[in-house]
Amino acid sequence: MRIKSIKPACNLNTIRDGRGAIFTYVPDAPIQEFTYQFINAGKIRGNHCHPEFDEYILLVEGSGVEVEKDPETGEESYIRMSKGECIFIPRNTYHVFLAITDCQSVSFLTKRWDDCKVPILHQNLGLGEGDHGDPKNAFHHTQNVTAPHA
Repeated sequence: MRIKSIKPACNLNTIRDGRGAIFTYVPDAPIQEFTYQFINAGKIRGNHCHPEFDEYILLVEGSGVEVEKDPETGEESYIRMSKGECIFIPRNTYHVFLAITDCQSVSFLTKRWDDCKVPILHQNLGLGEGDHGDPKNAFHHTQNVTAPHA
């Protein structure tokens, strides 16, 4: 499995002082862009890979499963995610997120989307119909033809 869970560091004094807690995630590469996403329960986000950047995803609400699928072997692996979980998805890794509950996430990219020649490659991984950028999805043809973040 290429996708990995990122465990945060925590200065325990941020808990001891009674105000809450601060958890710190440190990426291996500089973050160039981030997005805030909503994923409805029972829906997916993904069915693609990113050939030009790595992606970190921090789930800030809800629970779901991030699935990685090797398109050559068909091998599937997954990470169960809940609020506060962070994962790293290396470039060229086919993945899809299946929302168990309504979810919100922040996705951090190591290259600006609009600076990529090919930011995304879609492929139906067999875990649900593609996201709105999937050329086989009806929404893509009627509503999303010119959106830069398809």
